[in-house]
Amino acid sequence: MNEFEERTIGGLVVRIDRLLCVGFGDCIAEVPDALVFGGEGIVTFTEAADGLDRQQIISVCEACPVDAITVYENGTQIAPQSA
Repeated sequence: MNEFEERTIGGLVVRIDRLLCVGFGDCIAEVPDALVFGGEGIVTFTEAADGLDRQQIISVCEACPVDAITVYENGTQIAPQSA
């Protein structure tokens, strides 16, 4: 299993940390067409993820209670924002 799953969407790099994801599904509730549970109960992208807009991407990231999803723009992490 790869530690990360990454996809570039609208110029943003979205990374799912497969070791941190515990399958709460809060992110899926935000965009049910774009994310699903994979065979191991870990969140994965669908083809529809490519159609997400910037705000949806950030909302997905912020919905994750364990910060397993991070978003980068031009190499800088923009979400989740550090407290």
